[in-house]
Amino acid sequence: MDMEMGLLSLLRKLRSSSDKELRIVLVGLDNSGKTTILRQLANEETPHITTPTAGFNIKSISSNNLNLNVWDLGGNAKIRPYWRNYFENTDVLIFVVDSSDRKRMSESTGEFNELLKDEKLKSVPIIVLANKQDLSSSMKAAEVAELIGLVKLKDRDWQIQACSALEGTGLQEAMDWICKCVKK
Repeated sequence: MDMEMGLLSLLRKLRSSSDKELRIVLVGLDNSGKTTILRQLANEETPHITTPTAGFNIKSISSNNLNLNVWDLGGNAKIRPYWRNYFENTDVLIFVVDSSDRKRMSESTGEFNELLKDEKLKSVPIIVLANKQDLSSSMKAAEVAELIGLVKLKDRDWQIQACSALEGTGLQEAMDWICKCVKK
């Protein structure tokens, strides 16, 4: 009987691990492309003009046998102080940067550094999406990583990924990294 119970619990554990739900928080400045990224990940139509997110959007996405609950939080300056209310039990943080907006890079850096200070996000893996790579004015992902200080992080797993939310490029690589990271 003990062997049967052991096998049953092992099977339950295996099933539950493949059905594991992860909480992913998607943040970044307004107009960085968060909602378009979320729509691409959910295989939804991605219009060229998206209404700014006033609160949040949430979508469940399956990737690599994992169920990801992705919370897209509005990036307007008035909303950003409320981001921390959504950080509890976060498995991975996605920070989106508009790589073509050099004027707001210091603002992105400031918000990114505030996120790093939050106790609820301590040791949470971070992937930075250097979005809008389809625009000729975009900075390369390595430059974005340097400017926001990502390359100095030593206390957690991190990744920088060049992407284009409109074209969908780079997003599968980001999802693969997220899934690999949480399976560790």
